[in-house]
Amino acid sequence: MASRLPTRSTAARLLSHLRSSGALNPSHHLLDHGAAWPGRGRGLPAVGKPYPPHDRTRRRFSSPAAVAEAPMTADGLTVDSIAGKGWTILPEAESDWRSHAAAVAQSVKLIKKRLKWGWILERSRQLSVVLERPDLWDDPVFAGKVSREHGELMGKIKSVNQFEQELMEHIDMLRLAREEDDNELETETMRALAEMRRSAKEKELNALLSGDNDSCSCFIEVQAGAGGTESMDWASMVMNMYSSWAQRRGYTVTIVEEMPGEVAGIKRATIKVDGEYAFGYAKAEVGVHRLVRISPFDSGKRRHTSFAAVAVVPILGDGSTRYQIKDSDLRIERFRSGGPGGQHANCTESAVRIVHIPTGITATCQNERSQHMNKSSAMAVLQSRLDQLEIARQAQMNADHTQSLSEISWGNQIRSYVLHPYRMVKDLRTNYEVSDPDSVLNGDLDDFILNYLSMSLDEADGSA
Repeated sequence: MASRLPTRSTAARLLSHLRSSGALNPSHHLLDHGAAWPGRGRGLPAVGKPYPPHDRTRRRFSSPAAVAEAPMTADGLTVDSIAGKGWTILPEAESDWRSHAAAVAQSVKLIKKRLKWGWILERSRQLSVVLERPDLWDDPVFAGKVSREHGELMGKIKSVNQFEQELMEHIDMLRLAREEDDNELETETMRALAEMRRSAKEKELNALLSGDNDSCSCFIEVQAGAGGTESMDWASMVMNMYSSWAQRRGYTVTIVEEMPGEVAGIKRATIKVDGEYAFGYAKAEVGVHRLVRISPFDSGKRRHTSFAAVAVVPILGDGSTRYQIKDSDLRIERFRSGGPGGQHANCTESAVRIVHIPTGITATCQNERSQHMNKSSAMAVLQSRLDQLEIARQAQMNADHTQSLSEISWGNQIRSYVLHPYRMVKDLRTNYEVSDPDSVLNGDLDDFILNYLSMSLDEADGSA
């Protein structure tokens, strides 16, 4: 969602100022509000044909070079230059405009990295050249494939550029407000920058989600480790932390199971978190969480270490249990029917056998009078068999997630929460740490999740 711009009369004067400075060059300002924000969904199709000679005399599509030109402020600031200035990114409540701008710039750069920005620009340039050919539509199938891919890439480029342009406009608006000593406009613009910062962080998180089940809702299960009442109290704190985190994100939280401790806390509990990408985010929390504090249950006021294990299980909807069959995974064999069906059926290759190559599962039909009908029936049988295979696979996956609660050991610690003798929360996988454990225990987990998802994708990219 685009952040809110101030709407006072000063905004009109600013726009005039920006236009005269060239900052609102039409090649910069992209008002394509319908373009979806880029994520990490399905891969882009390869064109599959070499690019033949082209005719530059006919231009029917915009140039990606012009679209991709970096938006900038009136005095030449860009996202890259802002990111390179080393401005400190402070918590939102403590931030000035430089801190907000640096946070947005950091998010945009990470999103571009995930999108493989350089490749997108080059690929869109190549496709624009192909789309200029006057003979392109002589091959409608090829032309349609090129046109679709070009449209997807241009939508991503425009969406990113539009977001950058909004940041530049906010910065120019703020500077003009200060030049004119307009406190109300300055306050509105700072609020818009803060909103944009939150939006950028959300888009950055979404760009990191690419798993098969990331968009699903989920169950979050917490189990107390050894340590008696202190560990049970810690498990309750962890569960409350996830409930608060989910509610912050606008998810619906339902308690599914809760086994209370004898004195305090919980032995085990499960909550259901309903909402888009709940599993994609929460999967970053799987593992053992360690607490160090002065125990309120120890009359000697000694320091205790407690553990709680967390598992996350995706909730797979009915549609997820339908196996997606690719045409390229099928081998279709035709042969003469050996059963009833009349002379026509026995004299023609009307029987059909379909082999699903990855699994080896086959389905055969020869009872119908036509090859088309036999193929349709065989496909229905094959789909049913593969659906059953998918259901079994997902059931096993859920069982593996649940079993992980009992298998998690001290060696699987992912995060340490220290309340004494100092105060710190540190993720042992990414080394990301904060000195405000209270905010984390109140559900402020997005930065920990973001850092882990980013690291995981970096590792995946490096091993690819």
